[in-house]
Parts: sequence; C-alpha cells; structure tokens
Amino acid sequence: MALLDVITIGRSSVDLYGGQVGGRLEDMASFSKYIGGSPTNMAAGTARLGLKSALITRVGDEHMGRFIREQLQREGVDTRHVITDKERLTALVLLGIRDENQFPLIFYRENCADMALCEEDIDPAFIAEAGCVTATGTHLSHPNTEAAVLKALRLARDNGSRTALDIDYRPNLWGLAGHGDGEERFIESKEVTRKLQSTLHLFDLIVGTEEEFHIAGGTTDTIAALRAVRAVSDATLVCKRGPMGASAFTDAVPDSLDQGLTGPGFPIEVFNVLGAGDGFMSGLLRGWLRDEPWETTLAWANACGAFAVSRHGCAPAYPSWQELQWFLKNGSNETALRKDAVLEHIHWATNRNRTLGALHVVSAPAGDDGKAALVKAISMSNGGLIADWDTARDVMYRAIDENIWMGRRATVSNPDFSQWPVAHTAVFEAADWNRDELQQSFRAARSHGLETLVILGGGVAADEIPDMLEQGIKPDLWAAPLGPELERVVELVREGDPWCRGVVALVTDGDAPGPPVGLFGTLQNL
Repeated sequence: MALLDVITIGRSSVDLYGGQVGGRLEDMASFSKYIGGSPTNMAAGTARLGLKSALITRVGDEHMGRFIREQLQREGVDTRHVITDKERLTALVLLGIRDENQFPLIFYRENCADMALCEEDIDPAFIAEAGCVTATGTHLSHPNTEAAVLKALRLARDNGSRTALDIDYRPNLWGLAGHGDGEERFIESKEVTRKLQSTLHLFDLIVGTEEEFHIAGGTTDTIAALRAVRAVSDATLVCKRGPMGASAFTDAVPDSLDQGLTGPGFPIEVFNVLGAGDGFMSGLLRGWLRDEPWETTLAWANACGAFAVSRHGCAPAYPSWQELQWFLKNGSNETALRKDAVLEHIHWATNRNRTLGALHVVSAPAGDDGKAALVKAISMSNGGLIADWDTARDVMYRAIDENIWMGRRATVSNPDFSQWPVAHTAVFEAADWNRDELQQSFRAARSHGLETLVILGGGVAADEIPDMLEQGIKPDLWAAPLGPELERVVELVREGDPWCRGVVALVTDGDAPGPPVGLFGTLQNL
C-alpha cells in the first residue's frame, strides 16, 4: 500500500493578494500573504480533504521559502522534498480582484527557485511511496524542469502508480505574453501544442478548461481538440466548464460536451476565479484516487471549485473534508459562500493550523517577573504565555520565536488587531467588555486571522454562553474557573458549538508570577 496518496510536482510561490476588491492592482494598498502555485495549492487542497499528499519543488533560502515550507507542514503536507535552493529566490505573485471578469496578476519568477528543479531532485524511493504523481503544464516549458517531471512520471508508471496532468496553461509562463499580461489564459502556439502532445501519453488523467484543451489539441474547436488529445492518450479527459460544471470522457469523445459524464453543479456568485481550478483538482483527486463513481468525484470537484470562487485567496479558500461533506448535505442559502456564517465558522474551525493538547499557561506581568514567566512557559510541556502588550512587550518579542502558545490580552481601549502577529491568540476577559463591544472585536480578530480565547468569570456566568454563541461570538477556546461552573461551560459549548477547540480550567499556581490567572489546566477537547 502506498505511503502517500499523491505527490504533486512543480510551481511554488508566495501569493500576495490585494485586499482592496474592485480596484486596479496599481491602487492596492495592502496585501494578504498565502502559499501559491498550482502544485502547491493542490498539495494543500488534497491534504485538507484527507489525502496523504506531498510536494516536490524548490524554495529559496529566505523568509518566503520558509513560509511555504512551514505553511505546508501546518496543512499536513509532506515536505521532505521541498528543496531549499541557496542561490535563487522563492517566486512571488501579486494578484488583485478587479471585478468578476478581471483578476490582474504579475508573476515574479525570473530565475526563481522552483524553475531550477532538475532530474537529480527526483528520488526514486520517494516516488515509489506515491499512489499518484500529479504534474502541471508550466514545468514542461523548460528543458531542466521538464526532465524532472518526465523522470517522476516514468518512475511512477514503472511502479504501477497513477499519473495526472493539470494542463494549467499560462501563456505568460511559456514566454508568450508580457509581464503585464499574467491573467491571459490563451494564446495559440504550435510549439506549446507539440510539447504537450509529446507527453500526454504518460498520463492516466488529463484535466483542463476548454482553452487549455485547445492548446493541448491544437485547435479552438473544443470537441476536435479533445479528440486530438484522445488520439495520443488513453487518459480520462476532464474538461472544466466554469458554471456549467465539468464533463469527463473515459473512452471516445462524443459530439457534445453534454454527452460526457457529469456531476451536479452549484450556482455560486463568482468573486475570485484565481486558484479555482486547483481547488477543483483537489476534489477531483480525492474522488479519483478513492475510486469513487464519476458523478461523486465531479460533485466533489465542482463543490471545491465553488468554495474557491467564492472566497479571497487560493489555497486558504479550499474546504476541509468536514466542511465539504457538511455543504453537500446541507447546502447554503447564500450564493456567495463567504457570507454563510455557519460555513465560514466550519471552514475556520476545521482548518486550524495548530493542534492543542494540555495547555499550561502562565501570566506574564511587566519587568523581570514577566521574563521569569517566559522562562517557565518555555520549560513546561505544552507551555504557553498570556501577556499584556503594553506592559510585557519585550517578553512577547522574545516569545515569538519559541514553540509556545501565546495569548495576548485584548483591551477595550485599543481593539485594533491589524498589527498583531497571527501567532498570537486574542484573549478577551468577558467581564471587561459589553456584549456589542465583544462581538465587534471578536469579529475583527477573526478577520485578521487570529484565534481567540474568552475567559468567563467576574460576573459573566456559563449561562450567558448560548446568547454569546447566537450573537456569533464563537471563540476557539473558552476558559472558566475550576469548579462546578466549569462543567456547565463544557456542556453548553459542546451543545452550541461542536467545532470549538475546547474548554480550559482556570486554576491558581503558587509558583507562577503575577495574579492568580496564572495557570490553565488540561484542555477538554469537545
């Protein structure tokens, strides 16, 4: 039995997504940072759906390369063969959302790390672990990267593993369009067609949009293009058709796309098409590699694509397996899925990057006592630290590099989370906030990617939890003083928010510096 379900190979980048929707890329004032590149997106997307995935690529020996590696690890992707290139920089992409038809992007890929991938980077023993090797078209555009991809594919086929191709045609990356034309999706090229057709026989599954099959087949007549691909490949062909779903062809190509195998589609408002194909491919691979019927496989793929077009970013938009199954069972009243509060909460909760067990968290006052608290937190198993930024800033600067959980107290006087590191958890003492203030600040923290903890007590009792949940205050963690009230908290949270991480007991510790908010006991997972 294969140790890995799928290895993807090829592009990896850091996507810098403009935060101002509806404007020109020239006018973007802030950007969100995500992993990117089709193979990297697919590795993360399939991992979220429960496949054991891995990626073969190169990243730079710098902050962006480390970000890609660390984020993939948080997603559960095997990164043993994400190679650090000490001579080249990690690729970057700047992207924006102008409107439902315009998605400007600029590729910064001049001599980038992933384009230095070569045959020597392909380890036969690693390929032997995989049930499937999935490639994308870009890495067939250069002799060195092409040699690496072909070696991996031939090894996979020799092992009896499956092979898949996402055509992923970007004329810009084949040298056919200028730097400012990154969103261009089709330019005719006999050379690209020849290159693709020389490799198509190596695949068991070939996936693309109509335009991508046009370049693979050498004609803008879609049926003729599919038949040209069929002439050189026995692969199952899956043609993506946007809002019309997709059609799969396992044998001869019929006279109409409508005669192919199909799955249900989903009427979704288009917000962002970038990365939607990688989300689709993630769902498709989950079904195909589990030998599901094509109707089921295409339903999963279409649903994953629907999530992607409805959210900001590429990989961050893709659903978890739990989220996908909930959506397929319950649907949504929103055509813009990002506006569905239940789905967004499930998305958040089931894609958390860090696993928590027993938490032992000390409070950090100012000065030397705060430094002592940091030392204690570092020394403890599953240690953590709660601190006030204004009084223990030097301690939190030091703590950012330690593998400890970090809680940072949010204050009513300064509820601005825009400059908080995402490694911090926003801690709300419920007694310090009125309900509307807490709701607004909780939402702000979540919108900036921060996990949250709400501490009860000080007159705020467990029986207030249902109203808080109804108001949308659904923190990642709750805490309450040890005692009978704690059991009630666990009961109400389990009933009202099954996606919550859990509840922790607030106890005192005579050895901990600072006030008796000093130590959390064992996390009770729900």
